[in-house]
Amino acid sequence: MFASTSVKIDAVVTPRQRAWRRFKRSRLGYWSFVAFCTMLLVSLCAEVLSNDKPLLLRYEGQYYFPLLKNYPEKTFGGDFETPADYLDPFIHQRITSDGNWAVFPLNHYGARTINYYSTAPDPAPPSADNWLGTDDRGRDLLAQLLYGFRVSALFAIALTAIGVVLGVLIGAVQGFFAGKVDLWGQRLLEIWSSMPELFLLIILSAIFQPSVGLLLIILSIFGWMGMSDYVRAEFLRNRQLDYVKSARALGVSNWQIMWRHILPNSMTPVVTFLPFRMSAAIASLVALDFLGLGVPPGTPSLGELLNQGKNNLDAWWIGVFTFALMVITLLLLTLMGDALRDALDPRKVHSEIVPKVPRSNNSNASAETKGAAA
Repeated sequence: MFASTSVKIDAVVTPRQRAWRRFKRSRLGYWSFVAFCTMLLVSLCAEVLSNDKPLLLRYEGQYYFPLLKNYPEKTFGGDFETPADYLDPFIHQRITSDGNWAVFPLNHYGARTINYYSTAPDPAPPSADNWLGTDDRGRDLLAQLLYGFRVSALFAIALTAIGVVLGVLIGAVQGFFAGKVDLWGQRLLEIWSSMPELFLLIILSAIFQPSVGLLLIILSIFGWMGMSDYVRAEFLRNRQLDYVKSARALGVSNWQIMWRHILPNSMTPVVTFLPFRMSAAIASLVALDFLGLGVPPGTPSLGELLNQGKNNLDAWWIGVFTFALMVITLLLLTLMGDALRDALDPRKVHSEIVPKVPRSNNSNASAETKGAAA
């Protein structure tokens, strides 16, 4: 008698599920994605984790929420109507004694907080009070890195989103209609890409007041061209396939063919391009901030911290910790991009794991076969 073996066959999965499985198989890429999302989530909660205001305090039987509302100093026994400084030893003693209590964040400093009561000269090295030290203005370095990473990450996400929208729209029109539309579009792109982006940024920064919005608009003007090249190539290839010809024969409009049929089949280079575009956006913002052409003064900036590290070589902690955060961020995005490229590349062969039949069963089956034959 032959030994029977059963092989479990997986249910049919969609291409998205298959790509997600392939992405998870790349441990470096998957855990880089998890780590970057965790860093972004922590930075979005920066006010709760690093702030010079208590999250909640109870003073003389009443509850206050300083993180949500500014209270005058007189509320806690001070002499002025100005907003309370909770780092002031007098105010701190008033809100934490005689049955009063306050819940402070893990780090007692915000992005713009200057500790005027510190006894160490600035920039101060890492200590129990300032875990990563302070910069040359007396601001807590940990708070600067936390808030600065959020500014850089959100800026990169916004710049990437705008670049994807413009790049997909322009590249799709060029690739689908081809012919003279593509010819004239390419000539205009060549002229536009030859414009000196840095010089244009310097001129506009001198005319207008520097702001994150202005910087986002200027970089978005040039940031879509790389994406449009990928989308254009995909549309030029897919417009000749049979399903597009069938849709045209059925009378489907050009715009429906573009957005409902060709675009979903051309998203592989778009998705693969996203992490690399984000890393380029972060590097651009840091470089501009380093040169003094980026975000307005007072905004948490990794580029400004790198500039401080260059100007204060004896304060090693400023340059080392900022550079380490930059390297980790760009490395995580690069590993994510490599994993996405491998997961979505149709030329990559990912063999499924097929359960093997135990050797003991094969030997028993062969013995029974020989006995039956005899």
